[in-house]
Amino acid sequence: MHPAKPIPHILFGACDRHNLGDLLFPHILAQLLAPREVIVAGLAERDLTPFGGHRVRAIGEALRAFPDAPVIHAGGELLTCDAWEAAVMLLPAEEVPGVIARYDGRPERLVWARQFLGRADRAPYCLGKSQSPQYGAVVFNGVGGVDLDRRDAALREEVLAKLRVADRVGVRDRATLAHLATAGIAATLMPDPAVLTAELFGERIRERVENGEVAAVRAAYPQGFLAVQFACSLGDDATLARIAAGLAREAAGRGLVFFRAGAAPWHDDLEVYRRIAVRLPGARVCESLNVWDLCALIAFSAGFIGSSLHGRIVAEAFGVPVIEGIVPVGPKVAAWRETWAGCDMVGAFRAAWAAMLKSVFGNT
Repeated sequence: MHPAKPIPHILFGACDRHNLGDLLFPHILAQLLAPREVIVAGLAERDLTPFGGHRVRAIGEALRAFPDAPVIHAGGELLTCDAWEAAVMLLPAEEVPGVIARYDGRPERLVWARQFLGRADRAPYCLGKSQSPQYGAVVFNGVGGVDLDRRDAALREEVLAKLRVADRVGVRDRATLAHLATAGIAATLMPDPAVLTAELFGERIRERVENGEVAAVRAAYPQGFLAVQFACSLGDDATLARIAAGLAREAAGRGLVFFRAGAAPWHDDLEVYRRIAVRLPGARVCESLNVWDLCALIAFSAGFIGSSLHGRIVAEAFGVPVIEGIVPVGPKVAAWRETWAGCDMVGAFRAAWAAMLKSVFGNT
């Protein structure tokens, strides 16, 4: 008789849309779990390979195919992403304005989102054990929920109920840890998986510097450049003027390169970058959305300036200075900074990851 084929691990998260961290998570966890087979799953089937991501299966289909498979929530601010936000971020770009105009701020938006996603969850990126047909292990790996206490009660209670029955809960900042402790949920504090980017993929990222858009950027700025990113929500004229003035002071003869850490709706916008670039003579907009190009641009810059948490984490992983005070940052970044400043994040992640594997899967 042939031995039974090992059950794959399902890596679940928002890796079905374009965002720097969500593209990186499956690469990192697949490397850590090797040689175990992994399946990358999201809420919808998507092909992110043109951006250096994965072919992503819909979670429902993945669980039907492998009902006993353990599910590892790969990372990200999953605990506060509601069905409306998740659905809009999965829409084709041309459909977003019409859907937002029709539903945003209205009670019907949840009905539309549930129909679009084919799921009844208010927090669809959080999987409960009852949603895994054979109750395979469910793990949350370094996830965030900074604003959980400010979300509506129904969503918050759904998330907490799912976490209570999970096999292991790891969160990436003290704010989220405190929210769960208040609810009586034991969780492990652990860094975001992206802290391993340089250690696991440094060579691959260095190779991206030799060709393509990142090579052109380096050639254009032999004196060095600053990698700049910010969310489209900062695109009003007054905020752009303040950011442009700060960048002009900080550049000090270096180039300025704007890049998108995420191209999903509500993330970063090329048009906003073009509007600010005209205020800064010599500034450049990098249009590549390949995750390895984005990492290379950050890794070989003279400094990172941005609102993206994972832009910051990649910069920290490569020892690139993070320049603050120019681009406003949100509570995710603030919570991360307050939790991990000055810590050995790689060592802390590896210790928490090994403990999780041992306690849930009985091995390391």
